[in-house]
Amino acid sequence: MDGTETRQRRPEELGLLQTLGTGRLPAASEDGPLSVPESQRLATKPLGTEFSRETALSIGFQVVVPFIFAGLGLSGAGILLNYFQHWPVFVEVKDLLTLVPPLVGLKGNLEMTLASRLSTAANTGQIDDPREQQRLINSNLALIQVQATVVGLLAALAALLLGAVSRGQFDFENMELLCASSVTTAFFATFLLGMLMVCVVIGAGKLGVNPDNIATPIAATLGDLITLSILAFVSSFFYKHKDSRFLTPLVCISLMALTPVWVLIVKWNPPIMKILKYGWFPIILAMVISSFGGLILNKTISKEQYKSMAVFTPIMCGVGGNLVAIQTSRISTYLHMWSTPGVLPVWMKKFWPNPCSTFCTSETNSMSARVLLSLVIPGHLILFYVIYLMEGHSVPNNKTFVVFYLLAALTQVTILLYLAEVMARLTWYQALDPDNHCIPYLTGLGDLLGTGLLALCFFLNWSLKSKAELDGISEPASGPP
Repeated sequence: MDGTETRQRRPEELGLLQTLGTGRLPAASEDGPLSVPESQRLATKPLGTEFSRETALSIGFQVVVPFIFAGLGLSGAGILLNYFQHWPVFVEVKDLLTLVPPLVGLKGNLEMTLASRLSTAANTGQIDDPREQQRLINSNLALIQVQATVVGLLAALAALLLGAVSRGQFDFENMELLCASSVTTAFFATFLLGMLMVCVVIGAGKLGVNPDNIATPIAATLGDLITLSILAFVSSFFYKHKDSRFLTPLVCISLMALTPVWVLIVKWNPPIMKILKYGWFPIILAMVISSFGGLILNKTISKEQYKSMAVFTPIMCGVGGNLVAIQTSRISTYLHMWSTPGVLPVWMKKFWPNPCSTFCTSETNSMSARVLLSLVIPGHLILFYVIYLMEGHSVPNNKTFVVFYLLAALTQVTILLYLAEVMARLTWYQALDPDNHCIPYLTGLGDLLGTGLLALCFFLNWSLKSKAELDGISEPASGPP
């Protein structure tokens, strides 16, 4: 520990050292130990100066605009899901709705993880060199294509298994359609969103904006809309041509056959190759967690007491996932700047910190957690109003439901922000990168928490409404003749 003492001073205590410093501290590589290239020793940009100078106001200004745009995208996704659920393919192929949370959640498993990795690389100077930037971008895009293809197939199999368990029979008839729809959606949605993330991170760097604050919300702005639209149109296409025996297997095999090409591109970057070898567990487990959220959606969406739940599901899940992804990306950048993998800063030694220290101290991460938490209530109120304007009286708008809905959203985000702090510390202590190992778990858990809490809101609102109606009927009956 003595050897890292200088490095582990609080950022607030390093103002003079930053002013006098002549070089940027090296960023942690994916392989663990840090190296100090000669080019970095001569750099003139002190490590973490912009990051440590951020205030609550500056974080809020950078986050709020992309957050609102992301919310509008999520609102659009909710309206689309409410529309798509009545299409013949969604009515006939029951397990297709189970696929929605894990496929939409791929933006958390892959695109947000990609954005977080690139943001950390940008903030630590790893992509300042144009050649290194190109190598990093190509290998990262190829990596998420491999992951999307495999996870898309596994998500379809998980939906089929969960459907078989809940119904007592396996849907062999629609298995090929479900697999082809899932793989195709994951492949093309990931490609489009991956390119978008690269443009956002590079553009943010040129504009002097911290990409940690804006990349993940922008991924969500179009992520859900793109994924849901591709899933609906692709599955409808396969459904209309279900008599073509070889169509769906041919599509699956063709997309899977591209996997070796992506692997060859990933091999150009050994740290990214390491993620390809050892980074499967987080995204697969996150997909399984999201699939349980999809099962809840599948079982509730067609019942009268859960009417309009489809509209709010992408919003509830997406807002929580966006905010926790921002916080996790910021914590990861913070750790890369002020410590080395396997060594926690002295002020972050506790694996299970007091919740007060997560939200109520002057630390940079605590300050950003407060800012993000403060966006929950106003953000959801704005999006609720947008949904009400678009859908009218088909959505519940009584005060009881709104209160339950806001409490559920606040509970979800509070839990996720606290777990982000805990998981980032645990993974960093194990010399793992939080960018790759935390965001998938947290967004998957956000999907499950969001869907479950939202279903609870609808159930409680329906129960209280039914009780009030029964009381209203019984009171005149019990009165005098």
